[in-house]
Amino acid sequence: MTRQISRRRFFQRSIGVGTGMLAWRGLPVSAGVQSRQVPLIITSHTNSTGQKALEAGWEILSQGGAALDAVEKAANFIEEDPNDMSVGYGGFPNEDGVVQLDASIMDGKTYNAGAVACLENIKYPCSVARIVMERTDHVLMVGRDALAFAKKWGFKEENLLTERTREAWLRRKEDLSDRDDWGPPDHLKDLPGHKRERQAEPDDPHGTTNVLAVDRNGDVAGITTTSGLGFKIPGRVGDSPIIGAGLYVDNEVGAAGATGRGEDVIKSCASFYMVLRMKEGRTPQQACEDALRMIADKYRKVNPDFLPGEQFVAINKRGETGACRTTGQRPGRMSVRNAAGYSIYTGSVAFPTRT
Repeated sequence: MTRQISRRRFFQRSIGVGTGMLAWRGLPVSAGVQSRQVPLIITSHTNSTGQKALEAGWEILSQGGAALDAVEKAANFIEEDPNDMSVGYGGFPNEDGVVQLDASIMDGKTYNAGAVACLENIKYPCSVARIVMERTDHVLMVGRDALAFAKKWGFKEENLLTERTREAWLRRKEDLSDRDDWGPPDHLKDLPGHKRERQAEPDDPHGTTNVLAVDRNGDVAGITTTSGLGFKIPGRVGDSPIIGAGLYVDNEVGAAGATGRGEDVIKSCASFYMVLRMKEGRTPQQACEDALRMIADKYRKVNPDFLPGEQFVAINKRGETGACRTTGQRPGRMSVRNAAGYSIYTGSVAFPTRT
């Protein structure tokens, strides 16, 4: 009891006065009077895997199940897809050829969260994160100890490197430099069939997936899961397992998630910022745009020509959605499943590339 009182007093003293000046407006939905857009589940994946994942999550929501169960089931579907090179099994390895996974989960109903980082040999990192959340008083576990923890709870070790990602890693090794010992022998390098031709970089070496949901009771939950930056330095942790960066959920407001370069998202606490903006009355779409412009503004003060590469997604309690990409010509998009069926939501680009 003493510990709880101490924490409460600390927060009252540190943020009570300051936040009292803010309009911390929630987005209340009266009990039993839900929007026709709720229940709702979304993912940043817009491919066929994303659609199938949402159908799996919707099966739970449509029967009155919890948002937390729905996002886990949907995220597991994406994590086990060997053709997805940005999440779970078959994800891009680090520079040593080892797949290290990061994931976080947050339950708005209980204001609880769990996460794992640099987890090896476990196909479903978001499910391990849920065990951390529900069966410990910790939030984040990492590396070898996270693996040992997962095994205690019955998770089986598996080789997460597929032949496709192994080949991508080996090509990367060969392409890093023309002065190392990777590639053909010196006397064969310039001969037909042996010439060292640089391979194209992966389309999205730092992909991630966000899964966010609101259930029939109005409770909100979310997951962010990833294999991280492709060919990263071993031990690197991105934003995905960082609560407030790669994921944030507030049961009175909604949820937000991030994909892209994790370092940018960590420094900006982007997901928390998006939820904060929604509390202040911004729509999910506006909140995503606000966050990306905030990050870009920080960088432009140092390098006026630099724009980071992120996509943010958000939902609120009313079932409204938002998606925005920093730059380019293709707007931010995400998959959506509610009572009206499956659809792809198209958002915006914060800084469109001119042709």
